Amino acid sequence: MEIQSEDVNAMAATTRLTRSVAQKLSTKLKETLREDGRKKVLRPRHVKIELESDADGESMQHAPETSTSNNLVLDDQLICEKKPDTSEIFDQKKELGKGSKIHRTNFRKEPDHWMEVLGNIREMRKNRDAPVDTMGCDKLCDDDILPEVRRYQLLLSLMLSSQTKDQVTSAAMSRLREHDCTVDNIIKMSEETLGQLIYPVSFWRTKARSIKRTSEILKDKYANDIPNTVEDLCKLPGVGPKMAHLAMQFAWNTVTGIGTDTHVHRISNRLGWANARQPDKTRIELESWVPRELWAEVNHLLVGFGQTVCRPVNPRCSDCLNKDLCPFGIQTLRSRKRRMKRDAEEEVD
Repeated sequence: MEIQSEDVNAMAATTRLTRSVAQKLSTKLKETLREDGRKKVLRPRHVKIELESDADGESMQHAPETSTSNNLVLDDQLICEKKPDTSEIFDQKKELGKGSKIHRTNFRKEPDHWMEVLGNIREMRKNRDAPVDTMGCDKLCDDDILPEVRRYQLLLSLMLSSQTKDQVTSAAMSRLREHDCTVDNIIKMSEETLGQLIYPVSFWRTKARSIKRTSEILKDKYANDIPNTVEDLCKLPGVGPKMAHLAMQFAWNTVTGIGTDTHVHRISNRLGWANARQPDKTRIELESWVPRELWAEVNHLLVGFGQTVCRPVNPRCSDCLNKDLCPFGIQTLRSRKRRMKRDAEEEVD
């Protein structure tokens, strides 16, 4: 049996047409079903084009009819399940950047016993005896100054505080305030002098350069004030999301997000409140389930808790009220117990 070239060409053209129509119909159906707010899985059957012999022994092409109803055959049942709106999740993933991985199980799912854990942290923080309670960024501004000057000083304290202990940040801000810490005076000051005043904060050379450039931008674009949106704040040199959200909270009295520094990042992952390797990803995971009315409290509460109890090195797990609820604490105490038992056995031997 031989197949003519015209038949082969016709077969190829029909195959291409069939696939194209099937793909378009499948895409259209999926878009329609997605608009209904349901997740629907379509199982299209493959459209087969077969060659059979006619009565005369010649090859005949059996292709689907031109009707679109026959081009795509669906199973009798559509698998449908209710699905919550995931638009915020995809927006947050877009914010993280292309290729970023999001732990979906942490979205819209409150961790077990999180209210009890939060209550215990509040109890442990009731004395307000952490460095952040007296030397936090919101405590380092001059009294009786213009609102825009106070907002500027607050922004500088946030810029200096990055990867720097509160005691060092407080001392640096005190020296700046002694030299009349305003936009105009910082611009007039040389970068070398500014660096000497803020030393020994971490990366003091880079921060001195960023403060000078930021001050010039504030003078040119914002009339010596600071921006009032997170987006514009993040455009300033040396200002990241954490600083921007805290600046919005303390400078403009507007809560736009959870300020997530190393303490908040570390403690949230230890408690199982987040599962991320970077602070900003931790922030996005926290904001997906923490009630918005608690966002303003999280940073100050966890920073102080991290400075006094849940320290980065040698955490005081045995003194923590959450030692039976915290995954990290349970594992740490278990390891300590095994180590003590092993040491005791070695002494006996």
